[in-house]
Amino acid sequence: MWLEGIFAKLDRNCRFVSVCWTGLASARTERSDVETTRCPATDDVLKPQISGAPILTVLLIGLLWGLNWPAVKFMLTEIPPLTIRAVALSLAGILLGTFLKMRGESLRPAPADRLPIAITGLLVIFGFNVCAALGQSLTDTSRAAIIAFTMPALTAAFAVMFLGERLSGRTLTALVLGMAGLGVLALEDFAGLIAQPAGPVVMFLAALSWALGTVALKARTWSLPPLALSVWFFAVSSAVCWPLVLIFEPPWQQSWPSPPVLWTLAYHTLGPMIVCYGLWTTMVGKVSATIAAIATLMVPVVGVASAVILLGDELTWHKVVALAMVLASIAMTQFFIKPARYTK
Repeated sequence: MWLEGIFAKLDRNCRFVSVCWTGLASARTERSDVETTRCPATDDVLKPQISGAPILTVLLIGLLWGLNWPAVKFMLTEIPPLTIRAVALSLAGILLGTFLKMRGESLRPAPADRLPIAITGLLVIFGFNVCAALGQSLTDTSRAAIIAFTMPALTAAFAVMFLGERLSGRTLTALVLGMAGLGVLALEDFAGLIAQPAGPVVMFLAALSWALGTVALKARTWSLPPLALSVWFFAVSSAVCWPLVLIFEPPWQQSWPSPPVLWTLAYHTLGPMIVCYGLWTTMVGKVSATIAAIATLMVPVVGVASAVILLGDELTWHKVVALAMVLASIAMTQFFIKPARYTK
């Protein structure tokens, strides 16, 4: 009931008009025969600033998503990466699905959507989350967060390739900035990168998976609204994740996690995966792109800062410069990608 109360408060007089998994991409609205849903952190019309409550909510979302980076790193000290994702994705799907059923919403997709749902879910949820957890187990969290947030620039590039978007100077500049940021990050320990490239490479694969999933999400008109669609994304991803857990991380060979790690897992599931997503989708239509972009830009900043403070990651000038370049890349992609489309 508490979860329903949180969402209902912000959902009053507001439609579900966005999808979280495209929160790192941008949108310009188009007239269409179907209802068009703007992506999180996007809106091509800069609306006037509104009351402080939505702004505070956006700040909360950026904070919770940013803190999720050191949270995952902390859980990895006692729980293997695939197990973390399998448990969290399963719980998120069950809780979000239960919430939607309590609201009386349909979770049945059109037959033609079933295969695209599976493919998109595996890219935007399974691929990103599993690679991000594996990547964090192989490299420090601050570096992982910076690499991951090349996602918007990659999404813009893939949109040009697969969605027919125009290759604008802004898109090209954003992509160059993002890749240049990775180059600066690589120079921090180039010899170490050559000797042990797995961590950065896996994190870049996570960014690629998210970007491709975002483009797949935008490539068709979906029969389900965003939250219902995400329940299926969670379900498909957890269904693939559990067999991998049984093969590579048998639960009977693991020790029961300590209470702090279990509390962190609860935060990871309820905060970043459910509450933030629900809050974002219910309030995104009320804020301008400028305000919504705060959350997108906050996440890597909070992720890097919290990793330095909570995990003891070293803050080098390479990371600062790389983060600045990635943030500039994110800012330049805020108004680029076509919105995902959903039928009523």
